[in-house]
Amino acid sequence: MPNAGDTTIAYVSNAESNDIHILRLDPADGGLTLIDKITLPGIDKPGSSTPMALSPDRRFLYVSVRSEPFTVVGFAIDPANGRLTHTANGQLADGMAYITTDRSGRFLLGASYVGHKVTVNPIAPPGIVQPPSQVLSTAPNAHAILADPANRYVLSTSLGGDVVNRFHFDATTGTLTAAMPPTIGVKAKAGPRHLVFDPQGTHVYLINELDASIDVFAYEAASGQLTALQTLSALPPGFSGKPWAADIRITPDGRFVYASERTSSTLAAFRVDPATAMLSLIGHTPTQAQPRGFAIDPAGRYLLAAGQVSHGLSCYRIDAGSGRLTELGQYQVGRNPNWVTIITLP
Repeated sequence: MPNAGDTTIAYVSNAESNDIHILRLDPADGGLTLIDKITLPGIDKPGSSTPMALSPDRRFLYVSVRSEPFTVVGFAIDPANGRLTHTANGQLADGMAYITTDRSGRFLLGASYVGHKVTVNPIAPPGIVQPPSQVLSTAPNAHAILADPANRYVLSTSLGGDVVNRFHFDATTGTLTAAMPPTIGVKAKAGPRHLVFDPQGTHVYLINELDASIDVFAYEAASGQLTALQTLSALPPGFSGKPWAADIRITPDGRFVYASERTSSTLAAFRVDPATAMLSLIGHTPTQAQPRGFAIDPAGRYLLAAGQVSHGLSCYRIDAGSGRLTELGQYQVGRNPNWVTIITLP
């Protein structure tokens, strides 16, 4: 767990303005200070979103741009201050809705919503993304991809197919092969979007975009099997309109889960039962307009949520006892902020 004196940095990627805002997070009061702003190099046309991925050793940041030619921009992170230095741009097989590294940091995994595929790109020293080594078709609208904590299996969502895809992962070669069964279904028309593992790697929390529900699964590390335990709603009381859920996060201690919903511009907070891992609602907090991306700092003290329409960022204190959110401040960032990554410098 990070110490109170550690330097914490937040990166906010802004699709329309084609840049990244770099902010220092004060661990004492949650205040944010802009320390740099960097334009994504080599990008002629901004994409609709700019997903980010962090290497496990916190030395490199990767930013995917969803415009042709499909590109991932690589940066080295200065361990002294968190500033970014461009390393190289890499080729992607399609526009990616989500990128992440495997647990070793040797491979970049991608999920393409428009291409209905998942991909693997090797990463060569020093943090240089190579051309794709594997491209696999999935059910419609792949939306997220994540290696399990043991780096033995990979899960990927397909929003249009209402399934979670399951793959064996060879951490030596970076090869994905379909597990059996290859998919786990969710409720029809739910639209599985993003997912997170709990810190123990024994449960998975999945947010569904189209009905704003959350599914809780038990996860068997040896087989990569998912067993459904619970489904509940992330919508606020009195909600009207079309649900449009976006992101889901869990605190580092595994006690609280948060989810963003774009139509109502709210963050839903849930308490995790330590015995069953199931969720109970804490409440809803208004936030920036159309909150696509948000993140929790590595110490579990603060939550930062970005609004695609407001072009702003809100910082919240997470109450350690109740999990409730208290807004501490609002900040303007770039246009269409859609992804937030927070690190404690190594």
